[in-house]
This record gives sequence, C-alpha cells and structure tokens, in this order.
Amino acid sequence: MQMEALRPNPTGLHAGAPLSVLPDLGAIGALVQQEVAACEVELSALLGSNVDAVPEIGRYLLSAGGKRLRPLLTALGARAVGHDGDISRLMCVGELLHLGSLLHDDVVDDGQERRGKPAAQRVFGNPAVILTGDFCLARAVLLAAEEGGFRAVSELGRTVTAMAEGEVLQLVNAGNLALSLDAYLDVVDKKSATLIAWCAAAGAWARGDDAAAEALQTFGRQVGVAFQVTDDVLDYVGEKRLTGKRRGQDLAEGKMTLPLVIAMERVPDLRERLRKGRPSPERIPAIIAEVRASGACDAALAFARQRVAEGIAALDGLRPGPYRDGLLALAHHLVERVR
Repeated sequence: MQMEALRPNPTGLHAGAPLSVLPDLGAIGALVQQEVAACEVELSALLGSNVDAVPEIGRYLLSAGGKRLRPLLTALGARAVGHDGDISRLMCVGELLHLGSLLHDDVVDDGQERRGKPAAQRVFGNPAVILTGDFCLARAVLLAAEEGGFRAVSELGRTVTAMAEGEVLQLVNAGNLALSLDAYLDVVDKKSATLIAWCAAAGAWARGDDAAAEALQTFGRQVGVAFQVTDDVLDYVGEKRLTGKRRGQDLAEGKMTLPLVIAMERVPDLRERLRKGRPSPERIPAIIAEVRASGACDAALAFARQRVAEGIAALDGLRPGPYRDGLLALAHHLVERVR
C-alpha cells in the first residue's frame, strides 16, 4: 500500500484545534439497553472464583469502567440477524477476552495507569495479574462453546492466536522507525480488529447463519482497524480526562502509530531525530505538535473513515432494521469520537 493513498483532503484537525472524545453512545446503546445491563451483571458473576484474588483483580479492572464496545457489537449483530434469545452471556465472551488482554498488556508494557487508576499489576503484582488474565481467557473460551456453538469457539481460537501474534509483533516493532504501512496494519488487524470482528459475528454463528456471519465479520474487521487508527490519533489530540490516557503515551512508549508513520514520510528529518532514541518527556509536546502540523492526523482519520465505509458496505445484504442501523451508527461513532 502506497503512502500517497494517505494524502486526503483536509478534515480540520489543525495543530491548535481543540479536540475531544464523544462522551457516550446515546441512542445506539438504548437499542440494546436491557441486554447491556444484563451483560454487566453476568460479567461480574463470571469473574467469580473461590480463589479470592481472581474476582478481586477482575472486578478492580471492571470498576474502572470502559466503553463495553465488544458486548455492544455482539448485541447489535445478534439482534440484526434475528437472534431473539438471551444473549447476555454470549456478549461477555469478547469483553472477558478483552479484559484478559488488558491485564497481560499492562504487565508486558509495565503500565502505570489504566483508565485513571493504578494499573492492576501495580496493585496486585505481576504473577497474580497474569494468571487472572489467563482465567478470563479460559472463561471466554468456555462461554463461546456454551453460547455460540462449534463455529464460534473455533473462530475464537483463531482470534486468540492472532491477538497473541499481534502483541508479539507490536513488541518486536517498538521503536522500529522503518515500519511500513502494511506491517503496521498487520499488527492492528491481529491485535485489535480480529476480536471486534468476532464480536460482531458471534450472534450469527450462534444462529447458524454463516452468510450473515461472514458479512458481520468483514464489517467488524474493517471497523476494528478504524477504531484502532482513531485511538492512534487520540494519542496526539486526546484529553486524558476523556480518554483515560495522557497525550503522547504511545509515542513515549515507542509504539508505532499511523499518525507517526505518516508524519515520518512527510517530514523526513523527524525519522532521523527519533533514531537518536525515544523522546524525553520534555520533547514529547513538540513532537506531537509537529505530527499534527504535518496533517498526519487528518490523513489517519481519512483512512479510518474509508475503512468504516468499506465495513458498512459489507452489511448491504443484511435485513434493514433498527439493529442494522445501530451497527452503522456505531461504526461512524467510533471514528467521529475525534471532533
């Protein structure tokens, strides 16, 4: 893929523009409000164990909040294909896997904070947090088998494999200033998009509707890439009170994000300056300003919007209705969090 494809018309993200994150999902969440509420109750129950540290760590992470994007996608996708049964436990699969991956991520990254609270391993220690992450993964697989059937659990196995590969790729590419766009997208697809794709298709697999599942999986994968790219942009334009992350956190950790990849193509000496080592905290604001001034955030958002458009096109064959409309609105919301 050529970088020239990432040179869009301006979208208004100038270096000094105030930016924020949309505060809630509003009417989208209202479509499946009861299902989401039931899922929240189930999540707490599913983290139960007679080993006290497991629910303590799991609920510590739950209490920090979160978007619950994955349960919402599962609910909307299931209802869109006519699944009218209890889906609260199926909705928990993706969130449990996500929670487990967050616990593991914070250990790997030696994270200090998660959603405004000390990261779990800072409170409970690495061994207990790693093993609780494993517990969440095991629960997710069991639930997928019970609630989604063979195809759902088979696809979940592929998803977990891809996520692990994506994490390793991100780790080995930390600070790799020669990272290509295709290599970056491979990390994003494996690490983030595959799980979102699984969540979107889970209800269709549970109903045995493979054609709808394929469409929803394509939708979820494209939207998942767009979601991660938008998160990348928020590292340069977001506000901690809204994102839960300080601006420039990914940059400081040496993570390669799409705005940085694009900015280094547009400002060649930026790459050379970064080769001298990770920027000090004092240098971070200047680099952020330089990336934004290059138009890299505009280009990344345009790329994300194109992925959303491709994902939405995959749902053309789905029966029209409020839940399909909810999926489309959610896809747009995930990119328009930046405004």
